[in-house]
Amino acid sequence: MTIPESVGVIGGGTMGAGIAHVLLTVGAARVAVVESDDQRADAARSAVGTSLQGAADRGKLPEGESVDSLLGRTTFLVGPGELPTDAGLVVEAVPEKIDLKQQILGEVARRCPDAVLASNTSSLSIAAIGAELPADRVIGMHFFNPVPAQKLVELIRTPQTADAVVEQARQWVGDLGKTPIVVDDSPGFATSRLGLVVGLEAIRMVEEGVATAEDIDTGMELGYRWPMGPLRLTDVVGLDVRLAIAEHLATELGDRFAPPQLLRDKVERGELGRKSGQGFHTW
Repeated sequence: MTIPESVGVIGGGTMGAGIAHVLLTVGAARVAVVESDDQRADAARSAVGTSLQGAADRGKLPEGESVDSLLGRTTFLVGPGELPTDAGLVVEAVPEKIDLKQQILGEVARRCPDAVLASNTSSLSIAAIGAELPADRVIGMHFFNPVPAQKLVELIRTPQTADAVVEQARQWVGDLGKTPIVVDDSPGFATSRLGLVVGLEAIRMVEEGVATAEDIDTGMELGYRWPMGPLRLTDVVGLDVRLAIAEHLATELGDRFAPPQLLRDKVERGELGRKSGQGFHTW
């Protein structure tokens, strides 16, 4: 195993809890999950525990391990200033706000001098996030939701990212039982850019009355062998998240990424997808 013995995950929401889950189940000796306050730290503990329990129920935990033993190797902290200084990898999975990511990874860089500094962003520039950081240690590690089940991790390198860091990240992704792809830092990278194009066009088709959300999704699932249709996937990702990505890419790449009004309207009404119970489908 090449996974560092000490790993940090910043943010214990859906993505952070999933990342912590996979790190624990492949043998990381210690995982520290960092949140912004005690209440969120408690929620992160519950989320990681629930994720691990689901794996236990399916017989997917490593032999000889239990939910309690894995949680026993996990600490839930408030603030990056509590991270172990010997962390070899720290992955931030906080909301898609570049100033927040810059601030947090700046604190991590000072606290953990040898750690690879990874961002789980799905669209923001890795170079911009790492502008004031030790740039050779900065890389994008874009996991997919749900993290324990999804096999892909998109690695994003900048011109300053050290080759050794890219290679180490490839090995770590393999150790996690996943497949890496490596892309250069550019707006939306590869997967978000392509996935968003299809997702936005599917929303426009609903808006124009071309077909129902259910039929569009069924068409892509059966006709193109997508495991999940673009509108159901939008619900899983979160309509608010997809809107934020679309707005960012529209600014960077032009009007072809402009969000449809239907997407804006649904977000305004609080129809955010699976997390709110209603999006393009009812959950």
